Amino acid sequence: MDSIIFDLDGTLWDSTPLIAQAWNTYLWEEFHLETNITSETLKSLFGQPLPDIARQLFPHCSEEEQLRRISGCCEAEHRALTKKAAPLYPQLRETLDELSPRLPLFIVSNCQSGYIELFLHTTGLSSYFSGHLCYGDTEQSKAQNISSIIQKYHLLSPVYVGDTLGDYQSCQEAGIPFVFASYGFGEVPNPDYIISCPRDLLQLL
Repeated sequence: MDSIIFDLDGTLWDSTPLIAQAWNTYLWEEFHLETNITSETLKSLFGQPLPDIARQLFPHCSEEEQLRRISGCCEAEHRALTKKAAPLYPQLRETLDELSPRLPLFIVSNCQSGYIELFLHTTGLSSYFSGHLCYGDTEQSKAQNISSIIQKYHLLSPVYVGDTLGDYQSCQEAGIPFVFASYGFGEVPNPDYIISCPRDLLQLL
């Protein structure tokens, strides 16, 4: 292993309670929609590209309207998370502090543009990561963004840490080992490695 690429939601932090509240408030104030988007709802959706999430949340709207609504939701969540950072998973900061001097760390997520930067700014973790990519920046699949990070930084033996079946499938497509964060949002059969907390990564070195 010469590098680690991380997913974000469900792997580094859990922002779903704050985001659910922000989305519900926005949809009521903007569209008078009485939605009941919960943390559990978002955990079942996160990891997918935003157009897919919008399609499931607003199935009776046109594609254009779906994208307009999800874009507004994302702006509302950014405002909420700027005011109050979501909690990191236990001992994440201490784990990154030990990992980052030993090998480069990256983030690849299916989130919207600006979300990773918001995470890094509000948590003060920018110095630990060498680079990042997301669907909102490239409109490429997670597998393609993983491959782009590998090529750009000339990584030889990276692993990806994520928490959903989609993460696992992306790693298979990109041809790199998958580390399943079992404390996250999803279930994954037969991952290459399993961790029950971020600190377990130190045992893989």
